[in-house]
Amino acid sequence: MFKLISSLVAAAALLVAAQVHAAGTAAGTNIQNTAQVSYTVGASTVTASSNSTSLTVAEILDVNVTIPNPTVTVSPSATGQQLIFTVTNTGNGSEAFNLAALSAGVTGDNFDPTLASTPVLVEVSGSFVAYSAPVTLAPDASVRVMVVNDIPSSATDGQRGRSELTATATTGSGTAGTAFTGAGTGGVDAVVGSSGAKKTTFGEYLVEALSVGAVKTQTVVDQFGGSRAVPGAHINYQIVVTVTGTGTATAAQFADPIPPNTTFVPGSLHLNSTALSDAADADAGQYLTTPTAEVRVSLGNLSQASGPQTITFAVTIN
Repeated sequence: MFKLISSLVAAAALLVAAQVHAAGTAAGTNIQNTAQVSYTVGASTVTASSNSTSLTVAEILDVNVTIPNPTVTVSPSATGQQLIFTVTNTGNGSEAFNLAALSAGVTGDNFDPTLASTPVLVEVSGSFVAYSAPVTLAPDASVRVMVVNDIPSSATDGQRGRSELTATATTGSGTAGTAFTGAGTGGVDAVVGSSGAKKTTFGEYLVEALSVGAVKTQTVVDQFGGSRAVPGAHINYQIVVTVTGTGTATAAQFADPIPPNTTFVPGSLHLNSTALSDAADADAGQYLTTPTAEVRVSLGNLSQASGPQTITFAVTIN
């Protein structure tokens, strides 16, 4: 009776490699195989072994580029705006990658951001430093990469501008299956993987062109029932604050100095028709006498959805 037994040398090591490396068994790993035939002749068991075969695993060239936060809100004319990408070596050997950023002419957006004077930075020990040479990554290793742009003043509310990061294996790139003889880790062959050994990913800048405006009007009521600006007459001021565009104006504060030759009318301060006290207390309003006489109103966080905010107060002509 004949029995065929096959064994793989270092099978346990190969299993571990397959679990750890993104593209499978590590480049340079030697795979050996020997077959055995065992049989019985009379009372004796005899085993015969085949010749051994072996091969060395080639390097797969693969890379992935992702961006955890693909949209960053900005305002027109903003400088030094950052997009953070992650570059990962998804091949099975240590590989160096060239990094390149592009912002002009990227399709699918409304405006072109402008790359900063130092457009690409690489994270090293928790800090970002200027990129100057290919980045070498072990299999499955990643590095964070920052791309920096300035936003043109011509960008308008709601527009999007894209900026790309491309990572390319220095050993070579191209159609999947393209081989580079002897160019891989430890002198093994290198073979382009499914990514083409080159990956491009974009992030977007979303413009929030927030604008806060104020329009002030006045009416005069004199003590004779008319509307002449005479001493003793009241000037009633109305200021309407509005927000246009997207985004939020955080912790908005209104301030209006009391004009010279006038005196604030106590108790006249209102916000959206609600009376505010003159003292510095729990409500949003306050009348101050130093260093200069003025009224102040805390408007909080304002957006276009907040609607108009109307402040009124009065002074008396001295």
